[in-house]
Amino acid sequence: MATTTSTTSTTSASSTLKTTSLVTALGGGSGIDMAALANNLATAQFEARSARLTDKSETLTTKVSTASNIKSMLLSLDTSLGTLVRSGSLARTPSVANSSVATATLSGSSQPTGSYSLEVTQVANGQRLAGSVYGSSTSTVGAGTLTLRFGTVAGSSFTEDTSQSSIDITVESGDTLADVATAINASGAGITAYVATTSSGAQLVLKGQEGTTNGFIIEAGDSSLSNLAWSPGASTGTLLATAQDATFEIDGLSYTSASNTITDAIPGVKLQLTGTNSGTPTTVSFSDPSDSIASSMQDFTDALNELMTELNTATALGGDLVNDAGARSLKRALAGLAGTTVMPNATGAAKTLADLGLSTQRDGTFTLDTSRLSATLAADPEGVAAMFTNGVYGVYASYDKIYRAAISTTNSNSLGGSITRYNKQLTQVTEDQSDLATQQEALRARLASQFTVSESRIGVLKSTLTMIENQIAQWNKSSS
Repeated sequence: MATTTSTTSTTSASSTLKTTSLVTALGGGSGIDMAALANNLATAQFEARSARLTDKSETLTTKVSTASNIKSMLLSLDTSLGTLVRSGSLARTPSVANSSVATATLSGSSQPTGSYSLEVTQVANGQRLAGSVYGSSTSTVGAGTLTLRFGTVAGSSFTEDTSQSSIDITVESGDTLADVATAINASGAGITAYVATTSSGAQLVLKGQEGTTNGFIIEAGDSSLSNLAWSPGASTGTLLATAQDATFEIDGLSYTSASNTITDAIPGVKLQLTGTNSGTPTTVSFSDPSDSIASSMQDFTDALNELMTELNTATALGGDLVNDAGARSLKRALAGLAGTTVMPNATGAAKTLADLGLSTQRDGTFTLDTSRLSATLAADPEGVAAMFTNGVYGVYASYDKIYRAAISTTNSNSLGGSITRYNKQLTQVTEDQSDLATQQEALRARLASQFTVSESRIGVLKSTLTMIENQIAQWNKSSS
């Protein structure tokens, strides 16, 4: 009997130990956070792939940032240089000594030189006519057709210019003086009409275009419109000014012009006549931009060096764009800038930026040879100034060509193409990260579900264990 009791006790203890070990191994009652365990296991499963995507995203973001910074520097220089050239401050700017007579601006890309005398004896005018007096602008004027004919008004005579078509103005019954002005303005006759309310009453005022042959008369097709008709010597209306051409002399040579805007008397210069100076000619001369050009070339060189320093850093070993085709292409283009012929039609000494002293160093940066620049300015000042004008050729056009090629998004070997490519890759990485996060969450949810089931089973086992332990305790108590 004693032997049987001992064996039973040993077996019971062994069973208790094994059951406790099982529960402990499964985590039952151990305080382990099964949700956290599921999350940690899922994270560990995807950790390597997630890290690779994060590294790739950071690398691509750095590439985009570096390339975009260089692109911004390209744009800044292009904008500054373009503004400088368009301002005309580096060109041989014309000026008129007597500013009350005319103003002068450059026209085209030619570079005028020397000085010219200008004497204006008459400026161009348009005909101005005030019609008969009416009570107000709302007074009715009759009905029918008014015809405008164009030509030369001289004293009491009118000579029609048959090359200009006459214009018919339809006046409806009930139309007012203001309606007639509106109809004339809308007719395309080149005449401006308005109603002036003077101390005498309301008058229709007509202003024609400049030039002798742009005088005009008004014919009434119906007697009810006779107060609006006018011809030289007529009692209706008042001629305020006669149309006339501008007359002037350049270097003693006589010119006439139907307009006060003169574009062909001095090559490369547009004159706007504003007054007369009969008997006292004034001078049209041109500024010397040599100092401004020298200063601008130094600024241009400094800006190029800032750009090239950034580009060299980015493409150096270990740089953000070391293997970027767009960055390498831009470096090659800038390296050839100094030797590029920017004025292919030039006949003087100024044809390339190298002629202006710009030279490229072995590392791609630039220096300015001021002695060579000064020599070229002395030998060919007009040619140098022409290089800084706005057109298909010149310093700005040559740099702008490099800039536009670099920012192109359709060329895979351009900086713009690289930025586009990197951004597409970044988008793909973001999508891959999203997919990976979805997969990781699915795994976490699956593990959490499985662990929940295990927890439930462990709970059952613990209840069973408790019951068994209580039963064994009763057995042991009974046998003692």
